[in-house]
Amino acid sequence: MTRKLPIVLVASAAAVLALGAYYRHSRAPQQAARAAAPAVAQAAAHADAQGDAQTGDTATPAASNHQPAAAGQTAPAENGPVGTAQAADAGSTSLERLAAVPADAALPESSEWKPNVNYDVITPAQPTTVAPGKVEVLEVFWLGCPHCYALEPYIRQWLKNKPAYIDYVRVPVMWGPVHRAHARLFYTLEALGRDDLVEKVFTYIHNLEDQSGTESVLFSNTEQDTFKQQQDWAVQNGVSADAFQKAFNSFYVNTQMQQADEITNAYQVQGVPFIAVDGKFSTDVGKAGGEAKLISLIDFLAAWEHDHQQGAG
Repeated sequence: MTRKLPIVLVASAAAVLALGAYYRHSRAPQQAARAAAPAVAQAAAHADAQGDAQTGDTATPAASNHQPAAAGQTAPAENGPVGTAQAADAGSTSLERLAAVPADAALPESSEWKPNVNYDVITPAQPTTVAPGKVEVLEVFWLGCPHCYALEPYIRQWLKNKPAYIDYVRVPVMWGPVHRAHARLFYTLEALGRDDLVEKVFTYIHNLEDQSGTESVLFSNTEQDTFKQQQDWAVQNGVSADAFQKAFNSFYVNTQMQQADEITNAYQVQGVPFIAVDGKFSTDVGKAGGEAKLISLIDFLAAWEHDHQQGAG
């Protein structure tokens, strides 16, 4: 399921490779208007290689909504996605969002999974779009994020076998120009009913090391050039130019972009991939100890929340 509602990418293959290792940043995310080449240089300047998250070298895991991105996540290079005050307002002005998990409430815990270690409580809890009896698992991601790409096959395999009570929701992060450009591409493919091309565009972007340094990364310094690159790529993959243009500029895509912006702000996302379970618990690859363990943690949190719902009912 995709929520009704995308990332500092490179201008060359070498830059994509440079982003391929696990790393974390001292600050998140970038200023709003930067060209592709300066953005790459800025990202490199702030990257701090940490090694593979599965080795346990996760440094200090990020708190749910207020700390820099942890190992196993990608974060933009500079200031946060929204100012602190703005993010606080986004999470507190709606009465729906005041129902945080009570401080004295029991929390999911086992011999393997611990609160404030492997996951954090989201305060205030965020509303979800799923039906009663369902548990929302939300992933905030970026098509250009190497960690999101590494997680992708685990997510796709999990979707084949996940419990029926889990509704999976995917939201592209909305930090800066490149993130937004890829978010629009994601929603355009969704509007066209081409989920298969989402997986394909992931692969295209993250295998540019096999191509020349001048190949397109589906983002340029101007909106017109970005659209043309994305349209050309879609046409090469079986979408008509006219259909792509109509979907790209559609009311549906514009609405989803706005809602993705609201979610990025409400959750104060500072690193991707970012996982939220039913609007109450957040985690990531670093906290869980690797991609496979993250899937197990998601199942654990979702099962706990589902049982909690059943008990409350």
